[in-house]
Amino acid sequence: MKTVFLFAGQGSQTPGMAGELVAASPAAKEVFTCASDILHFDLLDKCLNGTAEELAATTVAQPAIMATSLAALCCVKEKGVEASGVAGHSLGEYAAMVASGMLSMEDGFKLIAHRAAAMGKVAEKGAGSMAAIMGLSAEEIAAVCEMVDGYVLPVNYNSTAQTVIAGDTDAVQAACAKFVEMGKKAVPLKVAAAFHSKLMQPASDEFYEAAKGFTFNAPTLEFYSNLTGGLLTDFSDMPRYLARHIVSPVRFTDELHAMQAAGYDWFMELGPGKTLTGLVKRTLKDVTAQNVENAKTLEKVTP
Repeated sequence: MKTVFLFAGQGSQTPGMAGELVAASPAAKEVFTCASDILHFDLLDKCLNGTAEELAATTVAQPAIMATSLAALCCVKEKGVEASGVAGHSLGEYAAMVASGMLSMEDGFKLIAHRAAAMGKVAEKGAGSMAAIMGLSAEEIAAVCEMVDGYVLPVNYNSTAQTVIAGDTDAVQAACAKFVEMGKKAVPLKVAAAFHSKLMQPASDEFYEAAKGFTFNAPTLEFYSNLTGGLLTDFSDMPRYLARHIVSPVRFTDELHAMQAAGYDWFMELGPGKTLTGLVKRTLKDVTAQNVENAKTLEKVTP
């Protein structure tokens, strides 16, 4: 089987996450030690003892999800599982960069701290919201968004059955009301702002200046991109790529199809939750999808 590691994005955080992974692997615990040293607060304690509200804060959620994802990576590697490719959903691309060798773990946490801080500043100003819409095509969802007064549009193309919209909160709520009238499901997301929309442009600009100070290596694994919806081959200006990533749609459905076309048939989601595993199962046929987030799911992993 040809394996790809998948890493989830913001909104997948849950209180208590990572505890069983850290208990299973000293290397997994070392991920949190590294992160805490860089962030100057005890990230593992936040994961284990923080409230849902505390974990949802952008400056905590982003490094916490990334650390949990990398902890899961340590655990599956210790079981002898290796991958040929990586992909992340939004924030997950940062764990994917570390997993592929594009960034060291230390630089990965330093970079995510800059990203979280920049996005957190925008979020504190109440920069919009997001919602997942089920049961309509992306084209139908876009048409409804165009009917609504205010700024709202599709930003995360997650599967053929789910697209996420983002924009000004009033416009998002108005669009959700229309979807409910149509008998469709609209679920507000646990995020602090309208990520991947133009409302995040100030964060993108600030983050770009910080990212220019980092060194990015060519990845040792195939790296699939949210921006292009396919295999990324140009790594010449990753700061610019990552700045655009903050304000651009996530073309995850296209990524899944591209990976399957390239021969990937084992999709392993590493980190909190199983959102991406569900998206794989709803989008692709004749593939294996599983998640690793705790002792029970780790036990099911065989090389």
